[in-house]
Amino acid sequence: MSNVDPAPDSYTKETPTAESTRTTEPAGPAPTRVGTVVWGLVVLALAVLIIIAQLGVVTLNGTYVLIGLMIGAGAALVVGGLLSARKRDNEPTTGKS
Repeated sequence: MSNVDPAPDSYTKETPTAESTRTTEPAGPAPTRVGTVVWGLVVLALAVLIIIAQLGVVTLNGTYVLIGLMIGAGAALVVGGLLSARKRDNEPTTGKS
């Protein structure tokens, strides 16, 4: 004799919920971040300028080089942020805050 009482059918059936009926689309690759790209380019530009200066091709003033790189990086970050915000505003909203 078994002490296990089988559950009635009404308890074993799952009622569909909003989450179980929702189709989940696989997430695509994450978009590249503007900051990562800009700072990577800054480091790459610094490396190239250091190599050029060591080869003696040109003589560089370090202060002017850093000022130029910071102005370029700042402008690239601002433009990239504006473009990213503009792209985000075109996507449909879900109505959630």
